[in-house]
Amino acid sequence: MRKKIIDVLINIGKYEKFITNLFRLSQQSLSSYVCICNVHMVIEAYQNDEFCKVVNQADIVTPDGMPIAKSIKWLYEIEQDRVSGMDLMPDLIQKCAENNMSIFLYGSTDKILKKIIDKASIEFQNLKIESHSPPFRELNIDEKQDIINKINKFDPDFVFVALGCPKQEKWMAEHKGKINSCMIGLGGAFEVYAEVKDRAPKWMQDYSLEWLYRLLQDPKRLFKRYFITNNMFIWLFIKQLIRNYISNKEI
Repeated sequence: MRKKIIDVLINIGKYEKFITNLFRLSQQSLSSYVCICNVHMVIEAYQNDEFCKVVNQADIVTPDGMPIAKSIKWLYEIEQDRVSGMDLMPDLIQKCAENNMSIFLYGSTDKILKKIIDKASIEFQNLKIESHSPPFRELNIDEKQDIINKINKFDPDFVFVALGCPKQEKWMAEHKGKINSCMIGLGGAFEVYAEVKDRAPKWMQDYSLEWLYRLLQDPKRLFKRYFITNNMFIWLFIKQLIRNYISNKEI
């Protein structure tokens, strides 16, 4: 079941149910993709119809971030768990190792990928994991096909993608039906798992302030994005909340 937040349809349910569904999707579907949806993605989808289709056509869209989880509660009276990439990535790695499953890492930098593989290999010695860092430019047709061939030859159960939003979601949509795996857009979770960046303290996560912690870590890059997207999200959410209230009153 999905619930609409502004223009995006987001799956609902308990965190552990999402984990179960991700593994089920990996085993049942030849090719699929999963979007980890935060405020930034919602606003990107609101501003771009084509990107909105990319997100809404994903096999699973998780409520990443407390603002999304709380929005579901306020709009639909559903107590929704947060299902973030930073939680999913270590949990999926652990469960893949326990079940003799494999992971392919696509995106980020060679340095980050090496740190992830070194860490995961130490913690889970039997984990099957491979990676590829693409160049920061448009790839030609042959290069794209070489990457598809490399991933499919490894035959992973999951492909973790870190190209940044919205690029990683568009990449997954483009490669559905070409890459024989379940692709998950994890973005900044790569840097946190690699311990290159710290995650916000638990109390900040609980009070929907993880964005502020990220802003303090990288103010030059994130200030404009957060200032615009957060304020736009609040305004659009209030409008949706009012519409829901009026609609319920008329019933």
